[in-house]
Amino acid sequence: MLITRETDYSIRILRALAKRGRLTAAELTEDEQIPLAFAYKILKKLQKGGFLRIFRGPGGGYLLAVSLDKVTLYDLMQVTEDPFYVSPCILPDHLCPWCDAHPDEVCRAHLHLQAIQKTLEDELKAKSLHQVFFGE
Repeated sequence: MLITRETDYSIRILRALAKRGRLTAAELTEDEQIPLAFAYKILKKLQKGGFLRIFRGPGGGYLLAVSLDKVTLYDLMQVTEDPFYVSPCILPDHLCPWCDAHPDEVCRAHLHLQAIQKTLEDELKAKSLHQVFFGE
């Protein structure tokens, strides 16, 4: 699966904050049906990734720190997911035993998988989160 539950919950959190402004973790988890313990982990990642600001104490909560017009689903996934590749063979440091055994041939499968990877990344970068959430 490409989009994990963590990214799904992150999408819900950002959408809720975009619609309603500053919210507490309790409000976010109740409104968005996210387990509280998992939400804290995600909120910390989103804050570290520059998506959120955290306000402590009474009247505290979470607030967007970035304009959703300027970030994409790809940007969000860079914060919430491990690097994702359609195949291990396109990893930057992958040593392919087939390529080693056939040094004079081009691996057509590798080329095709690279093209799929690029298409996927281009689609994830194609729209801002604001466009994704609100269709504008």
